[in-house]
Amino acid sequence: MNGVLRRAFVAVLFMGALVTPAVAYSPADSLVIRFANRTRLVIYAPDKAGIQALSNYDLNKIVREMGMKLDSVPNGQTAISQDGDRYLRDTVLVITKKKDGVTIVVDRKNESKDDSIKNHRDYTKTSSKRSFNSWARSVDFQIGLNTLLTQTNVAAYPTGLYELKPIGSRYFAVAFAQRPTIISGKRTRLSLYYAAEASWNNYMFENNVVATKGATQMEFITPSEELKKSKLTTFALQVPVVPRVSFYNASGRKVFHLGVGGFVGYRLDSYTKIKRQNNEKDHEHASFYLNDLRYGLVSHIGVLKTNLFVKYDLNSVFQTGKGPDVRTLSFGVSF
Repeated sequence: MNGVLRRAFVAVLFMGALVTPAVAYSPADSLVIRFANRTRLVIYAPDKAGIQALSNYDLNKIVREMGMKLDSVPNGQTAISQDGDRYLRDTVLVITKKKDGVTIVVDRKNESKDDSIKNHRDYTKTSSKRSFNSWARSVDFQIGLNTLLTQTNVAAYPTGLYELKPIGSRYFAVAFAQRPTIISGKRTRLSLYYAAEASWNNYMFENNVVATKGATQMEFITPSEELKKSKLTTFALQVPVVPRVSFYNASGRKVFHLGVGGFVGYRLDSYTKIKRQNNEKDHEHASFYLNDLRYGLVSHIGVLKTNLFVKYDLNSVFQTGKGPDVRTLSFGVSF
C-alpha cells in the first residue's frame, strides 16, 4: 500500500469514527465498525466489559498514531502496544459552587469507586478551606416573636395592663450581612458576622387597651368599645456584631455554629394600630416616649440548615419615668 492510499485510509477511518459508524457486536467479545467504503475497524476484547471500557480511551488519538506508522509498516498493518494509560481521556473536574464555598470533584473513568470517593473528599476539604478565607455576603431574613420582660414594678403600670399576645407580637428583620473569616482550622472556623439591619418589633396587647402618648407619660387607655386588635410597632435600624464559631464534618459541610455578640440601633419610627369589630383601622404615629437608642445582646445558633437567633435589649423600651420599665426579648429563625 503506497503512502497516499494509507493516508486516505486513515482519513476515512478517522472521519467515519467521528460521524456515523454502524456498530455491531459479533461475537460478544468483539466490536466491528463498518464504514461506507467497506473499511472495517475490528476490536477484540476478552469479555463485554473490555468493550464497554473503550469509552475511557481517546480513540481519535489512537487512530492518529496508527496513521503515522502506516508508511513504515509492511502490508499496511500496525498495532499500538504502548501502555493503555497513555490513551486515556483527559481528567474532568466537576466544579459546583455552593453558598459556603466551592466543591471540586475529580471524574476519571479509569479510577475505582473508592478512588473517586477519596478524591471527592480531598477536593471538598481543600475547597472548604479556601472558602474559609473568603468574605461571605448574604441577605438574611429573621422572623420571630417578641415579649416584654419587666425589670421593676411601677405603680402606674401594673403588668397586666400591657400584657402581650404571644403569637401576635411578632418580630421581623432584614439584614445585609457580611461574615469574614478570622481564623480557620481543619474543621472549625472563627468568623465575624456584622450587618446593616432593618427591624420591626410588634407589641400586640392581650387586653382591650390602646397605647397613647399622654401629656407627660405613656398611657394605656381602655376604649369604650371592644377592639379586635391593638398593637404598638417600632421600626429601627440596627448594627449587630457577632463573633461566630462554626464546625464542619469530614466532607466539609457545616454541622453547627454558635455566636454571641451585641447590637446597637436607632428608632426611626413608631406607631399604634387598632382594628375595630367592623374591621376599620386607625393608625397614630408618635414617639410614645420610647427610647430612640437601642442596644443589647444577640446570639446565633445553627444546627445543620436550621438557624436560630435570640436578641435581648439591655436598655428599657420606654424612657425612665415615662412608661413601664420593660425590656424586649426577641427570638426566632433566620434564613
